[in-house]
Amino acid sequence: MLDKRSKRVLWIFGLALLGIVLTELLRPQPIDWRLSYTSYDKIPLGCYVFYEEAKPFFNNNMERVNKDPFEFLIQEGTRENSAYIFVNNEINFDDRQTEKLMAYVEQGNIIFISTNNILGKLRDTLNTWTNSAITLREMSLTPKLYNPTFEQDSSLSFKKAVNESWLRSVDTLKTTALGYYEEGDQATHRLNYVSIAHGKGNFLIHTLPEAFSNYYMLKDNSHYTAQVLSYLKADTVFWDEYLKAGRKVVTSPMRFVLTQEALIWAYYVLMGGLLIFVLFKGKREQRIIPVLEPLKNSSVEFTKTVGSLYFQHSDFSNIIAKKITYFLEEIRSNFYLDTQNLSEDFIKKLAVKSGNNEDETRNLIAFIKHLKGKSVHSEQDLIQLNKKIDNFRL
Repeated sequence: MLDKRSKRVLWIFGLALLGIVLTELLRPQPIDWRLSYTSYDKIPLGCYVFYEEAKPFFNNNMERVNKDPFEFLIQEGTRENSAYIFVNNEINFDDRQTEKLMAYVEQGNIIFISTNNILGKLRDTLNTWTNSAITLREMSLTPKLYNPTFEQDSSLSFKKAVNESWLRSVDTLKTTALGYYEEGDQATHRLNYVSIAHGKGNFLIHTLPEAFSNYYMLKDNSHYTAQVLSYLKADTVFWDEYLKAGRKVVTSPMRFVLTQEALIWAYYVLMGGLLIFVLFKGKREQRIIPVLEPLKNSSVEFTKTVGSLYFQHSDFSNIIAKKITYFLEEIRSNFYLDTQNLSEDFIKKLAVKSGNNEDETRNLIAFIKHLKGKSVHSEQDLIQLNKKIDNFRL
């Protein structure tokens, strides 16, 4: 039993623990500022709002692409008058992807890329290099477009969770400047949006992907995003979901099986078959039958014990009487003979039914009658009776 002081300490500890749990459950969740740019994420730097708003903007001809650009463009083949949008904090195309993207644009399509940093083969091919400002203070960016038809909003500002990035090197022979950053009353002329001609199509490079995030789409900055996308004149728009910072990657050993339809069905059939096997096998399997020890026949031990007591007290008459009684009981049970009258007829029937010699049977019955007629018996009488009964086959 706990004493009063121990109970008080336990109560205090329990209440403190309960308070901590309730505080964790009820306190507001911190804002998740992770980079994502996926159309599924509703966190500040996801693109859920943009994707939902962009679908009617492009007449609902907007499709998600969850595949590697190289694989998608091989399957897609040549599609005229289409655009492929890439939005992420960093874009890095390998040689195979770059080759397919260049061929895609050359056929008259548009590649739109909005990123803080463009890397890989495409950067070298287009001669498009980016710079980023590294500072500890909160930045304030005011992006603008060169096109005079667009209304310039002086209140437009990107402050939180932005990375100032601009294009420091472009191919001037093929590049058209579309937008820049402005600080205060002076334009810095740091390019943040350009169009690069290639074949029949164009690459549109933009360096402020935060403009497509949920945070800024809901802060009345969506008109700037609409102005940026107005250069995408296409019948069909593809939205990349593969090259994303927030892309959910399956690391399970079953990832290959789960990407193949035939293997998926084989896996489901296997699991279903195993489940059915377990259910039916478990029902048909008989329970283990416990081993039950048979009841011991203690009557023989009891008889031996009682006989030993009589023998120790030299009560031979009593033992002989019980032995004769037991012998006659066996005759009644086995041969269904009346043992009240041990006559000559009884002797003949007993000899026939037991398969014993008639003279031996008569001798045994005569000896039993002799013992019944005596009042006092000796040990020799008991031994002789026992031998005769043992020699008699019942």
